[in-house]
Amino acid sequence: MNDRFSLTGRNAIITGSTRGIGLAMAKGFLEAGAAVTICSRKQEGVDQALTELKEHGDRVFGKTVHVGKRDSLEELLAASRERFGTVHIVVNNAGTNVYSGPIIDSPDSAWDKTMEVNLKGPYLLSKLAAKQMVDGGSIINVSSIAGLIALDQQGIYSISKAALLMLTKTMARELGRQKIRVNAICPGLIKTKLSEAIWADPKVEKHVTSQKALGRIGETDELTGAAIYLASDASSFTTGAVLQVDGGMVI
Repeated sequence: MNDRFSLTGRNAIITGSTRGIGLAMAKGFLEAGAAVTICSRKQEGVDQALTELKEHGDRVFGKTVHVGKRDSLEELLAASRERFGTVHIVVNNAGTNVYSGPIIDSPDSAWDKTMEVNLKGPYLLSKLAAKQMVDGGSIINVSSIAGLIALDQQGIYSISKAALLMLTKTMARELGRQKIRVNAICPGLIKTKLSEAIWADPKVEKHVTSQKALGRIGETDELTGAAIYLASDASSFTTGAVLQVDGGMVI
C-alpha cells in the first residue's frame, strides 16, 4: 500500500460501526493499520462485531454509545483516548430513517429522532473531537445522495442529510487552519439493513438500479476506499469535499 494511504499510528472512532457500511469501514481502517473504536447502541451488536474483528487483536475496541447524547459521546472519546491515545479520525456514520411518507403527515417524533441521530450526533462528536485534535485530524461525515436530491417519501431523511453536508462545509472552513479536514461521503443505494425495504423488493430494486449508470446496487465494502482516502494523508489537500459513491445515480 502506498504510504500516503496508510493509517498506521492513527486512532479512529467510527459510529454505527457494528454492521453495514460502518463495519466495512472498520475492517478497512484496521487493514490499513489504524486502531479503531467501534460503537453502537446495543452491547450485543458491539460484541458480535468485536468477534468478527478479533484477528486485529488489541487494535480494536468497542463501546456502546447514544450518538444523540453529549455525555455518552464524551465517554466514548475518553474511552478511546485512554485505550489508543489521541483521536485522529472520526467517522460519523451512524444514521437512521424512521419515517417514509409525506412530510405533512409525519409525526413530530420522526423529525426529532432523525435529526438527533443524523445531525445532532455528528455535530456533537465532531466538535468534541476537534477540540482535542491538537496536531490536526480528519472528520468524515457519511451523508447520502438523499442530501443532494429530494427523494420521494424520504423528506425528513433528505433534509437531515442535506444539513449534514452544510455542517461538513462549515466545519471544514472553520477548522482548516487547525489542520483538521472535514469531508463527506454520499453513498447511493448500498445493500444494508437500513435500505433493505428497497433492495428486498425486486420491483423497487429494478426501478432504482435503472437510474444508476452502473446498473446495480453497491456493496458495503465499496465505501471503504473513499473513507481510507479521506482519513489518510492521501487527501491532505482535500477538505469541504463531497464525494459521491453512488454507482452514477446523481450525475
